Amino acid sequence: MSVDFVCSSEDAKREYNEFGYGQEELSPGAEEIGGQFYRCSLKAGCCVSPVLNSEMIIVLIFNGKKGYITTPDDMYHVTEPSFFIPDFDRVPYMVHAVEDVEYIMAVFPMNEWDKDFYERWHIHCPFFSKYSDGVQYDQDCKGPNTQSFSIIQAFQLGHISIGVVKAVGEGTDEKGHGLLHQWNYCLGNSDFTLTVEDETRPQKAGDWSFIYAGKDHKLLAEPGKEVFYVWVEYFTEEDLEKYYQYQINNGNFTEA
Repeated sequence: MSVDFVCSSEDAKREYNEFGYGQEELSPGAEEIGGQFYRCSLKAGCCVSPVLNSEMIIVLIFNGKKGYITTPDDMYHVTEPSFFIPDFDRVPYMVHAVEDVEYIMAVFPMNEWDKDFYERWHIHCPFFSKYSDGVQYDQDCKGPNTQSFSIIQAFQLGHISIGVVKAVGEGTDEKGHGLLHQWNYCLGNSDFTLTVEDETRPQKAGDWSFIYAGKDHKLLAEPGKEVFYVWVEYFTEEDLEKYYQYQINNGNFTEA
């Protein structure tokens, strides 16, 4: 890798304002290949009303510390790693911390493909899910006792997909996703190593990492140690074009 691909939780600034809220950007420059990401910290007993955005897909990824989210009509309780996606600027919401809470705010632009696809079909927003409510799936690159949860499947919301991996003493060993960028957020008692191509870094709870499209990668723990992370994948423009061609040719698309 030519650039540092890990943002360590130990290096986080966590500088709070008078309302008990702090925010810092992760992986500056990431918007050139997909989105922008922020580590958000909220002191126990405090709340924040995030700025609404009519043009961006916003995803909040909670680390599992106790809190809740309110809208004019609903309340969502965060008691484990959880996800919240607001309904753009149509429904205001507020994040409340019971304990000191950390969450990642991912901000993704919508291109014309996203907007067109969204108008035709999308998951209902606001969207909330605890990680354990995700759809469990199995994958040949993961250990036999590794749990995988799908939270947002491909094309349910633009060209973003999200899932969670959890294991003890094993994990995942994957070939690069040719046209998918991937970001990871470590949860729980994470204590494992991330290897991207020929570089290896230790990973702990709160660490944030990036895997460029096409890079082989491993997220593996030693016996008795935990792998627990959120993955966020983002299709490249090239992949969207291939998907579109596949659709209009009823699955008979072959690469030139």
